[in-house]
Amino acid sequence: MAKKTLTTMSVEDKLKALYDLQIVDRRIDEIRNLRGELPLEVKDLEDEIAGLSNRVEKITEDIKVSKQEIKGHKLLITTCEEKMTKYTDQQKNVRNNREFDAIAKEVEYQELEIELAKKHIGEFEENVTAKSLILEAAEEKMTERKSHLEFKQGELEGIIKETEKEEKDLMEKTDALGLAIGDERLLKRYNQIRNKVLNRLAVVSIARDASTGSFFTIPPQRQLEIALRKKIMFDEHSGRILVDAELAQEREEAMASSIA
Repeated sequence: MAKKTLTTMSVEDKLKALYDLQIVDRRIDEIRNLRGELPLEVKDLEDEIAGLSNRVEKITEDIKVSKQEIKGHKLLITTCEEKMTKYTDQQKNVRNNREFDAIAKEVEYQELEIELAKKHIGEFEENVTAKSLILEAAEEKMTERKSHLEFKQGELEGIIKETEKEEKDLMEKTDALGLAIGDERLLKRYNQIRNKVLNRLAVVSIARDASTGSFFTIPPQRQLEIALRKKIMFDEHSGRILVDAELAQEREEAMASSIA
């Protein structure tokens, strides 16, 4: 049965089916336009949150390392102080100046170690303070971005939920019309035109001696040929498929209830 339909469809019937297909595809575009930039916004927010998460993780690790360094240098100071106490006790029992000077140098060395350790502790504490402020700001921003993402996802899911059944039904109509037309080359041309023009209208009617959306006049003889519906006619300037205004109005009315 389907095979018979494909082989016997007239040019006029193809033009009607093409215009019906255009009406259905136009409605699908309208549904998808309802989503607007939401899918991109959701994706951008997800990427931003992922970046903030990595930043928070890196800063947290940096703070952790700095605190470990502080702990290590404090332990070093304790060790140095213990050594200084031991050396001071040893100085009380030295037998000559040589031993006294040697111990004094060790004490001096430990003092320098303590001084350097305290300097490092100060630097790491400053780093912890600065990074903690940055971390707090990053976490606050991430919380705000997550809240915004949740809102946008809810908005997008709401639109999808409201329109998914209609879109599915329309996609089925698109498949059925494509099968009915049965001309792969024509369908390919139709889709190429849709992807090329800004308003995605591949089939347009004649209005005021020009194709819809065009300022180029179509000669009367060519308009007559279009109205006869004996041949698939293309606009010389935009490449779009042309139909007469009567056919367009007829199909708009016929399809109105079908896609309402």
